[in-house]
Amino acid sequence: MDYNSKLSTQIRDLPRSGIRDFFELVIGRSDVISLGVGEPDKPTPWPIREAAIRSLEKGQTSYTSNLGLESLRVAISGYVENQFRMTYDPKKEILVTVGVSEALDIAFRAMLNPGDEVIYHEPCYVSYSPSIKMAYGVPVVVETREENKFALMAADVEKAITPKTKVIALNFPTNPTGGVMPPEELEKIAALAVKHDLLVFTDEIYCELLYDNQQHKSIVEYPGMRERTVLLHGFSKAFAMTGWRLGYACAPAPLIEAMMKVHQYCMLCAPILSQVAGIEALKMGASAYEDMRQSYEQRRNVIVSRLNGMGLHCFNPGGAFYVFPEIRSTGLTSKEFAIGLLEKKSVAVVPGTAFGAAGEGFVRCCYATAPELIVKAMDLMEEFVNEVRAGK
Repeated sequence: MDYNSKLSTQIRDLPRSGIRDFFELVIGRSDVISLGVGEPDKPTPWPIREAAIRSLEKGQTSYTSNLGLESLRVAISGYVENQFRMTYDPKKEILVTVGVSEALDIAFRAMLNPGDEVIYHEPCYVSYSPSIKMAYGVPVVVETREENKFALMAADVEKAITPKTKVIALNFPTNPTGGVMPPEELEKIAALAVKHDLLVFTDEIYCELLYDNQQHKSIVEYPGMRERTVLLHGFSKAFAMTGWRLGYACAPAPLIEAMMKVHQYCMLCAPILSQVAGIEALKMGASAYEDMRQSYEQRRNVIVSRLNGMGLHCFNPGGAFYVFPEIRSTGLTSKEFAIGLLEKKSVAVVPGTAFGAAGEGFVRCCYATAPELIVKAMDLMEEFVNEVRAGK
């Protein structure tokens, strides 16, 4: 049978995730130090796990409302008001999802018509372009540059706007660069969205993980933005809950209603166990992640210093838990560098091209890894770089 002829062309022509493809090479190797997987090295805080255990003991194993447990939506409303200085009605303006990835996916599917253009920035997380294409939209890439600390420049966004533009999609702090948005640029992008009557999807999954005493600012806070913004957030990164698959979207009721229609037919609801755990996470607030955040900042300082010390120029990221060193000085491509480092030194990083063409010449290293392993990985990487430069 010709299976290709049976597949949707939208799906058949999509590339596999550059991250997951690369880590097929790592599976089964216990000797590898991984700086690749973007998740905390600590388990979910105990009070959150304990809340889930108690819910199981009580037999809480049922479906929930499509929107999610009302008690969780009330907790999300309070947390968002404190974090983003914006209020949402938990009855009709908040949707609980299976991770922020689902929230992003159903936002595109609920809002886009075939041919609608979505402006987003690269290097960026791998799911943006495929999610837009699966919703029959057209991805329009705007590159961010190290000279601008990998922030998105409003002038570049303005050049990309056409009569077909419907959405601007943002992810700051950004995976893979750790870039954050200066408030003055965010304000200009907000003005563009209002001027051209555009929607904005803002993925703020790393917003709690900021360094150097920075305060997070969301685009939803600017005048005219609440009515046109879908605020996407979740529990995976700050609360070390990657495997719980719990996220949420906050937006005006008509937008949430449209997203809920997609959600109820493809997913129905997030697992009740995860939702109960999420309530406890929000009760804990910063006490659940502040120690981790401080530890990440210390690790960032170490890894940036070591990378620059071995001659791999590395931007000092303001958020998330990734560094994005430039490796062009070795004469290798991003993929050659990552494969060589893995094969010769058993250290795993992700080629920058996994995050778009703008990532060529860079690799991503995750520093949500045990400090002693970061030091060992940097020692091995320095050996590799010196050997490459010596022509070995």
